[in-house]
Amino acid sequence: MKGSRSTRSTVALKITMAVSGLIFIGYLVLHMYGNLKVFAGHDAFNEYAHHLRVFGEPMLPENGLLWVMRVLLIVALVAHLYSFVKLTARAQSARTTKYVVKKNKGSSLSSRTMRWGGVAILFFLVWHLLNFTIGKVNPNPDGTGTADPYNLLVESFELWWMTGIYLLAMVALGMHLHHGTWSAMQTLGFTNTARSRARAKAAGWVVAIVIAGGFALVPISVLLGIVTK
Repeated sequence: MKGSRSTRSTVALKITMAVSGLIFIGYLVLHMYGNLKVFAGHDAFNEYAHHLRVFGEPMLPENGLLWVMRVLLIVALVAHLYSFVKLTARAQSARTTKYVVKKNKGSSLSSRTMRWGGVAILFFLVWHLLNFTIGKVNPNPDGTGTADPYNLLVESFELWWMTGIYLLAMVALGMHLHHGTWSAMQTLGFTNTARSRARAKAAGWVVAIVIAGGFALVPISVLLGIVTK
Protein backbone atom coordinates (compact mmCIF):
# COMPACT_ATOMS: atom_id res chain seq x y z
CA MET A 1 0.00 0.00 0.00
CA LYS A 2 2.82 2.36 0.93
CA GLY A 3 4.63 1.45 -2.30
CA SER A 4 1.50 2.21 -4.31
CA ARG A 5 1.16 5.64 -2.71
CA SER A 6 4.85 6.33 -3.32
CA THR A 7 4.50 5.36 -6.98
CA ARG A 8 1.45 7.62 -7.44
CA SER A 9 3.31 10.45 -5.74
CA THR A 10 6.30 9.98 -8.02
CA VAL A 11 4.07 10.00 -11.10
CA ALA A 12 2.36 13.17 -9.84
CA LEU A 13 5.74 14.87 -9.37
CA LYS A 14 6.82 13.90 -12.88
CA ILE A 15 3.57 15.23 -14.34
CA THR A 16 3.96 18.47 -12.36
CA MET A 17 7.48 18.86 -13.69
CA ALA A 18 6.34 18.17 -17.26
CA VAL A 19 3.38 20.57 -17.16
CA SER A 20 5.37 23.37 -15.52
CA GLY A 21 8.08 22.86 -18.14
CA LEU A 22 5.51 23.18 -20.94
CA ILE A 23 4.29 26.44 -19.37
CA PHE A 24 7.85 27.77 -19.58
CA ILE A 25 8.12 26.67 -23.22
CA GLY A 26 4.92 28.54 -24.05
CA TYR A 27 6.22 31.66 -22.32
CA LEU A 28 9.60 31.41 -24.06
CA VAL A 29 7.93 31.27 -27.47
CA LEU A 30 5.96 34.44 -26.71
CA HIS A 31 9.02 36.18 -25.23
CA MET A 32 11.13 35.22 -28.25
CA TYR A 33 8.46 36.63 -30.57
CA GLY A 34 8.58 39.90 -28.65
CA ASN A 35 12.38 40.04 -28.81
CA LEU A 36 12.34 39.54 -32.59
CA LYS A 37 10.26 42.73 -32.84
CA VAL A 38 13.60 44.50 -32.53
CA PHE A 39 14.14 43.86 -36.26
CA ALA A 40 11.10 46.04 -36.98
CA GLY A 41 12.95 49.04 -35.56
CA HIS A 42 13.01 51.32 -32.52
CA ASP A 43 9.41 52.53 -32.57
CA ALA A 44 7.86 49.13 -33.31
CA PHE A 45 9.79 47.46 -30.50
CA ASN A 46 8.98 50.15 -27.95
CA GLU A 47 5.33 50.16 -29.03
CA TYR A 48 5.21 46.40 -28.40
CA ALA A 49 6.78 46.87 -24.94
CA HIS A 50 4.27 49.62 -24.13
CA HIS A 51 1.35 47.50 -25.36
CA LEU A 52 2.31 44.74 -22.93
CA ARG A 53 2.10 47.19 -20.03
CA VAL A 54 -1.37 48.48 -20.94
CA PHE A 55 -2.87 45.29 -22.38
CA GLY A 56 -6.40 44.70 -21.09
CA GLU A 57 -7.05 48.23 -19.83
CA PRO A 58 -9.39 49.31 -18.33
CA MET A 59 -10.38 45.80 -17.16
CA LEU A 60 -6.81 45.23 -16.04
CA PRO A 61 -4.64 47.86 -14.35
CA GLU A 62 -1.41 49.02 -15.97
CA ASN A 63 1.09 46.14 -15.98
CA GLY A 64 -1.79 43.83 -15.00
CA LEU A 65 -1.08 41.25 -17.71
CA LEU A 66 2.62 41.27 -16.88
CA TRP A 67 1.90 40.57 -13.21
CA VAL A 68 -0.49 37.74 -14.09
CA MET A 69 2.27 36.21 -16.20
CA ARG A 70 4.87 36.76 -13.48
CA VAL A 71 2.74 35.06 -10.82
CA LEU A 72 2.05 32.12 -13.15
CA LEU A 73 5.75 31.76 -13.94
CA ILE A 74 6.76 31.97 -10.27
CA VAL A 75 4.25 29.25 -9.38
CA ALA A 76 5.49 27.12 -12.30
CA LEU A 77 9.13 27.68 -11.25
CA VAL A 78 8.47 26.69 -7.63
CA ALA A 79 6.56 23.59 -8.79
CA HIS A 80 9.32 22.68 -11.25
CA LEU A 81 12.13 23.05 -8.70
CA TYR A 82 10.18 21.28 -5.93
CA SER A 83 9.40 18.33 -8.19
CA PHE A 84 13.02 18.13 -9.32
CA VAL A 85 14.39 18.15 -5.76
CA LYS A 86 11.91 15.51 -4.56
CA LEU A 87 12.48 13.24 -7.56
CA THR A 88 16.26 13.56 -7.24
CA ALA A 89 16.11 12.72 -3.52
CA ARG A 90 13.95 9.66 -4.20
CA ALA A 91 16.24 8.44 -6.95
CA GLN A 92 19.28 8.77 -4.68
CA SER A 93 17.60 7.03 -1.76
CA ALA A 94 16.49 4.18 -4.00
CA ARG A 95 20.07 3.59 -5.12
CA THR A 96 21.47 1.51 -2.26
CA THR A 97 24.94 1.04 -3.77
CA LYS A 98 26.97 3.36 -5.91
CA TYR A 99 28.12 2.25 -9.32
CA VAL A 100 31.76 1.20 -9.42
CA VAL A 101 32.03 2.60 -12.94
CA LYS A 102 29.56 5.24 -14.03
CA LYS A 103 28.42 4.59 -17.59
CA ASN A 104 26.65 7.07 -19.82
CA LYS A 105 25.84 4.61 -22.56
CA GLY A 106 22.66 5.62 -24.37
CA SER A 107 22.34 8.99 -22.61
CA SER A 108 22.69 12.29 -24.45
CA LEU A 109 24.84 15.24 -23.42
CA SER A 110 21.69 17.29 -22.81
CA SER A 111 20.31 14.67 -20.42
CA ARG A 112 23.62 14.46 -18.50
CA THR A 113 23.78 18.25 -18.07
CA MET A 114 20.15 18.87 -17.12
CA ARG A 115 20.93 19.59 -13.47
CA TRP A 116 23.81 22.01 -13.98
CA GLY A 117 22.18 23.52 -17.04
CA GLY A 118 19.13 24.30 -14.94
CA VAL A 119 21.30 25.96 -12.28
CA ALA A 120 23.07 28.04 -14.96
CA ILE A 121 19.72 29.13 -16.41
CA LEU A 122 18.48 30.11 -12.95
CA PHE A 123 21.53 32.32 -12.32
CA PHE A 124 21.20 33.85 -15.77
CA LEU A 125 17.52 34.58 -15.12
CA VAL A 126 18.47 36.64 -12.06
CA TRP A 127 20.97 38.70 -14.07
CA HIS A 128 18.55 39.05 -16.97
CA LEU A 129 15.87 40.47 -14.67
CA LEU A 130 18.34 42.87 -13.07
CA ASN A 131 19.48 44.03 -16.48
CA PHE A 132 16.16 44.42 -18.29
CA THR A 133 13.31 44.41 -15.75
CA ILE A 134 13.96 45.06 -12.07
CA GLY A 135 16.87 47.44 -11.73
CA LYS A 136 17.42 48.31 -15.40
CA VAL A 137 21.13 47.72 -14.85
CA ASN A 138 22.84 48.94 -17.98
CA PRO A 139 26.52 47.94 -18.13
CA ASN A 140 27.18 50.39 -20.96
CA PRO A 141 28.92 53.52 -19.59
CA ASP A 142 26.87 55.63 -22.04
CA GLY A 143 23.74 54.78 -20.08
CA THR A 144 21.41 56.71 -22.37
CA GLY A 145 18.99 53.87 -22.99
CA THR A 146 17.96 52.94 -19.46
CA ALA A 147 14.44 54.40 -19.91
CA ASP A 148 14.07 53.10 -23.46
CA PRO A 149 13.56 49.33 -23.98
CA TYR A 150 15.03 49.32 -27.51
CA ASN A 151 18.10 51.37 -26.62
CA LEU A 152 18.61 49.39 -23.42
CA LEU A 153 18.67 46.16 -25.43
CA VAL A 154 21.04 47.53 -28.07
CA GLU A 155 23.41 49.16 -25.56
CA SER A 156 23.60 45.93 -23.56
CA PHE A 157 24.43 43.68 -26.52
CA GLU A 158 26.88 46.14 -28.07
CA LEU A 159 29.23 44.89 -25.35
CA TRP A 160 30.87 41.66 -26.51
CA TRP A 161 31.01 40.12 -23.03
CA MET A 162 27.31 40.73 -22.46
CA THR A 163 26.53 39.00 -25.75
CA GLY A 164 28.93 36.20 -24.78
CA ILE A 165 27.15 35.59 -21.46
CA TYR A 166 23.78 35.63 -23.21
CA LEU A 167 24.89 33.16 -25.90
CA LEU A 168 26.35 30.76 -23.32
CA ALA A 169 23.02 30.91 -21.49
CA MET A 170 21.22 30.12 -24.76
CA VAL A 171 23.40 27.04 -25.23
CA ALA A 172 22.41 25.88 -21.73
CA LEU A 173 18.77 26.71 -22.48
CA GLY A 174 18.83 24.82 -25.76
CA MET A 175 20.26 21.69 -24.14
CA HIS A 176 17.75 21.93 -21.30
CA LEU A 177 14.86 22.31 -23.74
CA HIS A 178 16.11 19.44 -25.90
CA HIS A 179 15.98 16.84 -23.14
CA GLY A 180 13.16 18.54 -21.23
CA THR A 181 10.80 18.39 -24.20
CA TRP A 182 11.54 14.69 -24.72
CA SER A 183 11.12 13.97 -21.01
CA ALA A 184 7.82 15.87 -20.79
CA MET A 185 6.40 14.01 -23.79
CA GLN A 186 7.52 10.71 -22.28
CA THR A 187 5.89 11.55 -18.94
CA LEU A 188 2.63 12.56 -20.64
CA GLY A 189 2.49 9.28 -22.59
CA PHE A 190 3.49 10.43 -26.08
CA THR A 191 6.39 7.99 -26.53
CA ASN A 192 4.62 4.62 -26.51
CA THR A 193 5.79 3.51 -29.94
CA ALA A 194 9.05 3.68 -31.88
CA ARG A 195 7.54 6.26 -34.24
CA SER A 196 6.25 8.43 -31.42
CA ARG A 197 9.63 8.25 -29.67
CA ALA A 198 11.32 9.40 -32.87
CA ARG A 199 8.84 12.27 -33.14
CA ALA A 200 9.44 13.23 -29.53
CA LYS A 201 13.20 13.37 -30.11
CA ALA A 202 12.67 15.47 -33.24
CA ALA A 203 10.34 17.77 -31.29
CA GLY A 204 13.04 18.22 -28.68
CA TRP A 205 15.51 19.35 -31.34
CA VAL A 206 12.99 21.67 -33.00
CA VAL A 207 11.99 23.34 -29.73
CA ALA A 208 15.63 23.75 -28.65
CA ILE A 209 16.88 25.14 -31.95
CA VAL A 210 13.93 27.45 -32.64
CA ILE A 211 13.75 28.98 -29.16
CA ALA A 212 17.45 29.18 -28.28
CA GLY A 213 18.33 30.19 -31.85
CA GLY A 214 15.60 32.82 -31.95
CA PHE A 215 16.81 34.39 -28.73
CA ALA A 216 20.46 34.24 -29.85
CA LEU A 217 19.67 35.98 -33.13
CA VAL A 218 19.04 39.31 -31.41
CA PRO A 219 22.37 39.78 -29.52
CA ILE A 220 24.35 38.46 -32.49
CA SER A 221 22.65 40.97 -34.79
CA VAL A 222 23.37 43.82 -32.39
CA LEU A 223 27.02 42.84 -31.99
CA LEU A 224 27.44 42.61 -35.77
CA GLY A 225 25.85 46.02 -36.28
CA ILE A 226 22.75 44.73 -38.06
CA VAL A 227 20.57 46.19 -35.31
CA THR A 228 21.66 49.65 -34.17
CA LYS A 229 20.34 52.64 -32.27
